[in-house]
Amino acid sequence: MSKILGAFMVVLVLLLPFSAFAAPPMIQIVAPWEISSKDPSRAGFVYGRLEVAETLVNVDLNGSHIPGLAASWDTSDDGRIWRFTIRPDVRFHDGTLMTTETVVNSLLIARQKPGVLNRAPVESIEADNEAIVLTLSEPFSPILSFLTHYSTMILAPAAYDESGNVVEVIGTGPYRITLLQPPQKMEVAVFTEYWGPQPKIERAGYLAAGRGETRALLAESGEAHVVFTIDPASVQRLARRDHLEIRTVPLPRIVSLKLNCAHPGLEDVRVRQALSLAIDRAGIAQAILRQPDLVANQYFPPSMQAWHLSDSAPLRYDTEQARHLLQEAGWHVNDAGKLERDGQLLQVEIVTYPDRPELPLIAAAVQDQWRSVGVEATIAISNSSVIPARHQDNSLEIGLISRLLALVPDPLGILVQDFAPGGGDWGAMNWNSDQLSAILAKLIVSGENDTAEELNRQVSEILHEEMPIIPISWYQQTVAVSRQVTNVIIDPFERVYNISAMEWNEQ
Repeated sequence: MSKILGAFMVVLVLLLPFSAFAAPPMIQIVAPWEISSKDPSRAGFVYGRLEVAETLVNVDLNGSHIPGLAASWDTSDDGRIWRFTIRPDVRFHDGTLMTTETVVNSLLIARQKPGVLNRAPVESIEADNEAIVLTLSEPFSPILSFLTHYSTMILAPAAYDESGNVVEVIGTGPYRITLLQPPQKMEVAVFTEYWGPQPKIERAGYLAAGRGETRALLAESGEAHVVFTIDPASVQRLARRDHLEIRTVPLPRIVSLKLNCAHPGLEDVRVRQALSLAIDRAGIAQAILRQPDLVANQYFPPSMQAWHLSDSAPLRYDTEQARHLLQEAGWHVNDAGKLERDGQLLQVEIVTYPDRPELPLIAAAVQDQWRSVGVEATIAISNSSVIPARHQDNSLEIGLISRLLALVPDPLGILVQDFAPGGGDWGAMNWNSDQLSAILAKLIVSGENDTAEELNRQVSEILHEEMPIIPISWYQQTVAVSRQVTNVIIDPFERVYNISAMEWNEQ
């Protein structure tokens, strides 16, 4: 009873700003993700989803590149020089005109910060009349996808201080910020000088609510109009509410275990394969996710056809084979039923976060399933930022994460980050494959050609065999939508909430 009362009180507090002074009507968006900073390199995904700031290149619902703040682009025959023609008559929210110089300024600042641009072989970024010229030291096929990433958003000169720190989010989007209260709340209003079509929804509010039950209650009460990442346990209840519609969209995202391959118990590929064999993915998909078809029998889901292994043996649940591999690797079950080698137990810590509500439940299921083969796992629930932080200080043993494989539309851009030598914050850890690195280098230079399909396959096969990341389930976005709102478009790449396309339902 105390838990229910506590959750109810949290909702009452959260509803206070939603209920007051909402004229003209303000659409309320709720999601798990906190606003951690004004800087796009850290929290640009929020400003992009709320359509406050924009990038040079956009992505349509099929993953194709389309014009953004760049009206067009072309490249040299050798793929090293890219020329982007800037859209004319675009104004920032402070009224200043966007010029090639302001675009160059934003990109140069972005290049110096964490993000994707500092991972590209950029030699120079310069203004040239009505265009900017981006010169690469070598061909880099994902460059267009990198320029869709939120860390490359274009902001007004007044958004930065003398050191390049973002002091105010002044973008070019159809909405401008009217209230910013990190880490939870933001409000926006229509920017009447926007270069594109004017939205029908004049005002929008965003609330970051980390607890799944809180988000479900906000949708159920009708105080929130569009609520993202509904936990599986709440879906059936909310689906029975006449004022709500439940939308599900498959995402190029995977729930997986990120392993520290330098850990004494995880450095042997046979142990990693055994841990994979000891996971009942079908049981997790059925009991926790309530979606049997979300079983991840390999790293890339079927929707990513160019990378999916349609004819390879899928990952399976086989505890006997798991025990056999563990024994081969020198681990033996002691009298207490725990795996031991040279007097050391096979013990690991699984770190995860509640922003995606199914993750702690999956962690508990994995913990129980591994115990059956003698592996002792503890669970630590923390903020999602702990995963990259503990990757950097090398204290992470295993992270249970949800990773968007198309953070930039071309998965090659993610692979370059996640499986570089030594790994990446959200990818492999202390693992390296010279063969994989060589294949990725070929793909980066050549892009789509006659050999790309075979190279993609080789990448998938290496990950399938080496298991630096253990796939558990694929993912779908579940959204509760109020019937007060129409034309709600769910972006499968999670770049934008498309508020500018929404309308109030007049019926």
